Amino acid sequence: MRAKQRVTMMKKLVLYGLVFLTAALVCLALISGIFRYQAEQKPPVSSIEGERILLPPPRSDGAFSVERALAERRSVRHYAPRSIRQSDISQLLWACQGISGPGGLRTSPSAGALYPLEVYLVAGEVEGLSPGIYHYLPADNVLETIRSGDYRADLSLSALNQSAVSEAPAVLVITAVFNRTTGKYGERGIRYVHMEAGHAAQNVYLQATSLGTGTVSIGAFHDGEIQKILSVEDETPLYLMPVGYLL
Repeated sequence: MRAKQRVTMMKKLVLYGLVFLTAALVCLALISGIFRYQAEQKPPVSSIEGERILLPPPRSDGAFSVERALAERRSVRHYAPRSIRQSDISQLLWACQGISGPGGLRTSPSAGALYPLEVYLVAGEVEGLSPGIYHYLPADNVLETIRSGDYRADLSLSALNQSAVSEAPAVLVITAVFNRTTGKYGERGIRYVHMEAGHAAQNVYLQATSLGTGTVSIGAFHDGEIQKILSVEDETPLYLMPVGYLL
């Protein structure tokens, strides 16, 4: 009799154990589903003014040689109708003004290491990034949100309606704070800033070529209108560089 009771008790314990295990698995599945649903519903990024967005880390090597990039570099004004990857945007921004060495040294040379250039991204169709205007902060490889919304059409209008600006998925804007350099070098510092902007733009050209993207350097635009779009007053626009994949 006692043996039967023990067997019955063991069966009940096993049954209770199975019920408990099943309930635990169901709970875990429900919790996992809730978190997965929330992750899917969460927008890729917020476009709150002042928010900082960490970019994918840039690469410092690749299979595409500098010689090949120099040979194939061309100005490209028409782009494939597709979004540009955030990783490629990160690479282009890094090539333009990214940190490449100790002490904050950058990818392009600067007179006195004073770095008067600032870089902005006018994003329209960038994967994982809401349309808006962003300020590139090289020290942390992040974007700081300046304005929300797609401003490519406004930028194009300010650039004499050049279609490359409005059709590209994104546009890099290079500006300068001249007094960072002229404060040390006087009037000749103006020349140094222009030289530096050329260095940075060529870096963008070569990096774009190696990524299978294209760009074109644009200097025909109304400075004051660009300043209003970027919400900057003490910076002088020097370059617009639309970027996108090749057709």
